[in-house]
Amino acid sequence: MALQDRRMQILLEDPSYQNLPNPVQGPEDMALIKRRHIPTHFLCTKDDGTAALRMMHAPDPKRPFDLEQIAQYTLIYGWPGLENTWQGIAVDFAYRMHWQTLFGFALCRALCANSTGKTTIVQRFALVMAHPGLYWEAVAAYAVANPTQPFVAQFGANLEIQQVYVPDDQVWNFTDDDAICVLIHNHIPPDWVDHAYTYGIVYLE
Repeated sequence: MALQDRRMQILLEDPSYQNLPNPVQGPEDMALIKRRHIPTHFLCTKDDGTAALRMMHAPDPKRPFDLEQIAQYTLIYGWPGLENTWQGIAVDFAYRMHWQTLFGFALCRALCANSTGKTTIVQRFALVMAHPGLYWEAVAAYAVANPTQPFVAQFGANLEIQQVYVPDDQVWNFTDDDAICVLIHNHIPPDWVDHAYTYGIVYLE
């Protein structure tokens, strides 16, 4: 730490390090910077020789856990670090995504239908995800209350998920218990909710 502080002091006080040229001079340099962060197959060259983004389709709702596609789409259109609707996904300054937060985002996207009150509903799911053991306890209580219809988590490539839709005038009545009921009704494995813990924490921050 002392060495880093010494380096910063030299950069600030040594005249030879002052008035350095800006390494980014124009659109061409910006295009090069963009190329470093965006895969080349998302870039095309316009008639004037500058780089431009290819149009990319939004992630397919029928493949809700195609995390790679969601990550690429988010990095290009989600404007990480600025105000956006992709809340809860952790991205560092190297544009690397935290995989568990991306999974939690995908899970909420699969469970919640688009509506004006979707943000409020997602908050409830995030609260459940951020509460360790809460969903496990709910599944255990469900098993006791329904001995003839035990909870069986679904796995595999073909998942059946019924999205929750709440009318706008009733969205504030949606509770944590309602979110848990949706998870149980869709046979979401408790391990998945545990895996989305970091998403819940980041979302609620």
